[in-house]
Amino acid sequence: MKQEISDIILHDLKDPRIGFVTVTSVACTEDLREAKIYVSVMGDEKGVQESLAGLNRALGYVRREIGRRIRLRFTPEISFALDTSLNYSDHIQRILNTLHEEKPAGAREETL
Repeated sequence: MKQEISDIILHDLKDPRIGFVTVTSVACTEDLREAKIYVSVMGDEKGVQESLAGLNRALGYVRREIGRRIRLRFTPEISFALDTSLNYSDHIQRILNTLHEEKPAGAREETL
C-alpha cells in the first residue's frame, strides 16, 4: 500500500500545493478498514501546511485509486498525518554536534 500511495502522489496528483512529499509509513487497522498515511514534507511551515491541504483535498481520488490498484474486500478509509520523526532526529543530531564541538580539547578520549 505504501508503494502504491507513493506512486499516486508522485505521478497522478497535479495539485500545485503539493510539494516534495515522501510517504514514510502506513498504519492500518487489523481489519484493513482504516489506514493512516504518514508523510514527510520538505519545506517551511507554510509549504508543509499547503501540501497537507492538497493531500487532504485529494483523499477521495487516492482512496479510489487504492481500491482500483489493490484488491481488498473493503477499500480502507484513509487519512494523512505529518511524520515529524525526521525533524526530531535532525534536531537531536544538531544538539549532539553542538555538544561535540563545545567539548574541551583536554576532555577528548585518547585513541590507541
